[in-house]
Amino acid sequence: MNEEFFRQRLIQLRNQKGVSARDMSLTLGQSESYINKIENGKAFPSLQIFFYICDYFDISPKDFFDENSSNPALLNTLIADLKTLPDCQISNIAGIVKGLKR
Repeated sequence: MNEEFFRQRLIQLRNQKGVSARDMSLTLGQSESYINKIENGKAFPSLQIFFYICDYFDISPKDFFDENSSNPALLNTLIADLKTLPDCQISNIAGIVKGLKR
């Protein structure tokens, strides 16, 4: 992992959630410019704050670093919803997804 990836991923996830850097900073209990400093390369979060950031986005640390997942929070919600469906409906949805990939 490099710091540039971390910064860009943070920006991407924050924009997907539709929150400002200031609001996110304050929600995390930090100064109002904290997230902005991370995104501009002037600060880097501690491990504890990184876990808070992941909780804020409702994702795991693994999801944060998964470059192949552009919207991990949405995928996690979708997976949770799929788990509530019977097998026949999951199979139908799998067929639809397979058809979309063509």
